[in-house]
Amino acid sequence: MLKQHFLSLQSSGINAEYGGVQGRVDIINSTLGKALGGACGGYTTGPKEVVELLRQRSRPYLFSNTMPPAVVGAALKVFELLTASSELPELVARNTSHFRTRMTEAGFTLSGTEHPIVPVMLYDAALASSIADELLKKGIYVIGFSFPVVPKGLARIRVQMSGAHTLEQIDRCVDAFIEVGREKGVI
Repeated sequence: MLKQHFLSLQSSGINAEYGGVQGRVDIINSTLGKALGGACGGYTTGPKEVVELLRQRSRPYLFSNTMPPAVVGAALKVFELLTASSELPELVARNTSHFRTRMTEAGFTLSGTEHPIVPVMLYDAALASSIADELLKKGIYVIGFSFPVVPKGLARIRVQMSGAHTLEQIDRCVDAFIEVGREKGVI
């Protein structure tokens, strides 16, 4: 739920559509990673006393390095863009829905419902790795995940939607999944 807030159309933090908790959450802990394009760092907001306690007692805080200034600048710019317009989150939602709909119609099993990180469930580690390799040959870069990253028997390929993708690119990706999925007997 916390990652999802970056993708909320209001871009104002925890929103009511995810559990009706707006205004009732005192502490927010989130990432500056994938959702914001920074790929590192995170933050905690809350009452001053809580933040001070975390600064004194939190091992990850005490033993971590400062984020690079470029990452901080990029994250601030993303927050600025999200505050100014809902265009990017709307594109991510549109692209996610398009990908999920086409993949489900093709017969693939997907985990989750609306999140832009879409696990394509394959359940077999060798199969997930093999399909990811074949997709790369077709210009589609995805990652196969298997144990110990995910539980045994729940291997998958993780696809990450972006507002930068065009519908044509998404269709090319799905078409490649369909071709390889048929070759491998998945669909």
